[in-house]
Amino acid sequence: MKGVFILVLFALSAIFGFGDTKQNGASSSTADVAATGGYSELSLEQLVEKASAGDVGAQYMLGQKYNNGDGVPQNYEEAVKWWTMAADQGLRPAQYNLGVKYQNGEGVPQDYREAIKWWTKAAEHGYAPAQLNLGTMYDKGQGVPQNHKKAAKWYRMAAEQGHASAQLNLGLMYDLGLGVGKNYKEAVAWYTKAAEQGLGQAQYNLSVKYANGQGVPQDYQAAIKWCTMAAEQGDVMAQYQLGYMYCNGIHVPKDFKQAVKWWTMAAEQGDTTSQFNLGVAYYTGKGVAEDYVQACKWILLAEMNGLDISDLEAWKQLKQHVTDTQMATAQKLAAEYAVQKKS
Repeated sequence: MKGVFILVLFALSAIFGFGDTKQNGASSSTADVAATGGYSELSLEQLVEKASAGDVGAQYMLGQKYNNGDGVPQNYEEAVKWWTMAADQGLRPAQYNLGVKYQNGEGVPQDYREAIKWWTKAAEHGYAPAQLNLGTMYDKGQGVPQNHKKAAKWYRMAAEQGHASAQLNLGLMYDLGLGVGKNYKEAVAWYTKAAEQGLGQAQYNLSVKYANGQGVPQDYQAAIKWCTMAAEQGDVMAQYQLGYMYCNGIHVPKDFKQAVKWWTMAAEQGDTTSQFNLGVAYYTGKGVAEDYVQACKWILLAEMNGLDISDLEAWKQLKQHVTDTQMATAQKLAAEYAVQKKS
């Protein structure tokens, strides 16, 4: 038999906090919006004048400008300086941003405890992104002793405000029984809330629950629907899984071209199993034109990314069919691809 694909079973996907300082998806109160809005028309000199006089919104906006290099040279230390002034006045987005800077060590020495301090200030005043990140610190035990109960507490606060990533994380806590009692129905409820907001990892986890009949009646069509939605958004686990399902005709018509399509997407994101399976597809000519050079390239990339291919039957078979020239070409292509991906 020519080529053997690798199976990886359905596995849960998780997301954690540590968002950027552009406040994408952040929830803000009317006071936050009022404090940070209405400054876009001011010149840099006007912003500095207002900020130096204690205007909290101007302080925040100057921090944004220096952080993003917007009209000024990017300077994290200046961003931290102005955000600290705004944070000291209680502005939650500034407190959140300071936490991110301390967590990442940008403009200040990396200091998880300082990150936690600022996130706690914002979280205790209801700022959902800070609640998510604080939950993450307790979940991972960074800067604080690991405490899943506290992690679940903060995830819940953010999740109840509609924060999709927190909803996913809280669902995972229920799924695994971390900090809360294991409860698949609760896991499904929170995954669904996040999935309906378009979060790919939640959509994938929801597909796992439907496939396994955990917390919901087993429903393969629902599993495929959510898995496809996740894969279309770039979730690598969903892309791999769809490829395997189409390759083997599991609850979908067997379609090698579809398998190659999804494995290619996952392989380009660095998924080693998809890289290997894509190589096997090129070797066998299933779903794609037979090409031993491309087959070797993708399997070598899987090895470069950590997959042990030495005892895999398809690799042993392939090596018996390729010439030294083909192998050398594949090695060169794999090395060039790896460099390109890192740049």
